[in-house]
Amino acid sequence: MAKDLRIVTVSLWEIIKIHSLTFVFGVWIMCKMSAKWVWDPKSFFTLQQRDTPPACLVDSSLGQHKYVKLKGVKFHYVECGSRDLPLVLLLHGFPDCWLSWRHQIPVLSQHFRVVALDLKGFGDSDKPSSRKTYRIDMILEELQQLIISLGVSSCTVVGHDIGGLLGWCLAHQFPELVDKLVAVSCPHPNVYRTSLHTSSNYRWLNFVQLPYFPEVDALREDVKIISKYHKHLPPHDTYLEAYKYAFCRKEDWTGPLNYFRNLLFIEVAENSRTIQVPVVLITGDRDKFIKLESIVKSTDYCEKFQVKIVDGARHFPHQERHQQFNEILLKSLVKKKSVEDGGLERSASKGIVNRMFGAVSSTVKYGNSVLDTVHKKTNGVVGSIPTINLLSYANIYDRTDS
Repeated sequence: MAKDLRIVTVSLWEIIKIHSLTFVFGVWIMCKMSAKWVWDPKSFFTLQQRDTPPACLVDSSLGQHKYVKLKGVKFHYVECGSRDLPLVLLLHGFPDCWLSWRHQIPVLSQHFRVVALDLKGFGDSDKPSSRKTYRIDMILEELQQLIISLGVSSCTVVGHDIGGLLGWCLAHQFPELVDKLVAVSCPHPNVYRTSLHTSSNYRWLNFVQLPYFPEVDALREDVKIISKYHKHLPPHDTYLEAYKYAFCRKEDWTGPLNYFRNLLFIEVAENSRTIQVPVVLITGDRDKFIKLESIVKSTDYCEKFQVKIVDGARHFPHQERHQQFNEILLKSLVKKKSVEDGGLERSASKGIVNRMFGAVSSTVKYGNSVLDTVHKKTNGVVGSIPTINLLSYANIYDRTDS
């Protein structure tokens, strides 16, 4: 439990429910694993030998590879850009490493000092095996020390997936450290936890609470889970091979899985203040892991926010549609927009609302939830989804309250 009770442990009932589902889904998935092993044992245990890191993992063309030791833990990061510029801290997701931001580092470094971190347990950072070393309070304190060690008092945090969850928590726990938060393919932690039952990998999230077996399962069929998550990369792609190299040992999975073994048991205290700094939520319109409904609900925890949708992207919009993503990112972080009508940026929101309501109309089961959010944010003015003039409600998805 983090100090000041901003990040708290979930209720006893939630803990019991998670452990119960862990047993149920754990037994089910292990039975499936056993059946696959019996049917084709050679394919099940196939694991290509990978002793040499691909050049892209050690290449310095994207920036300098650096290390810092915090509380006895070594962190690896890649830094690019002038030290006189504002700092942008990039936090990757799962299963990934600093290389996740290969398309963003060159672009951002023209305007910022960029640090792409290997989270603890990932990449070339240390990989302690103990689950307790991945408690949220320890992770956040290490991120706090990292930012301070870089010689700044605050920075912009851009996080994807797990990195986004950590960014949300950092903005709540240490608001003085975060100038702006960009959460990519990642709803607010409270929304993430409450919407897990609708997630396509719900069973897997419960299964990974077990010890040892999830690590073994991740290695089967030559680290097939990497290909599953990184479907946007073709077979034998250089970057796909780099990810498989980074996750080719059992100990390479213990740390990453320990994040899930801890994050499912925490939430932001309901009496905490909403996040005061600007928040940009970016998601792909084809993401199967994160629902659009969850992104919209996450704005309840923000005073100032923008919601941006990357067309044609799934869970990795910063890689799959990196040009469109970079344009959104730079526009949010660098370019000054004209503000009209009491601080509401209408023009930037028009495309979002069109796609938002388009998504709602084609996905009926989420319509009521999005409508409830619209109703709430307009203080009851909007009671139903209109069939015409949808753009007149653009401001509710791009709020810059003073």
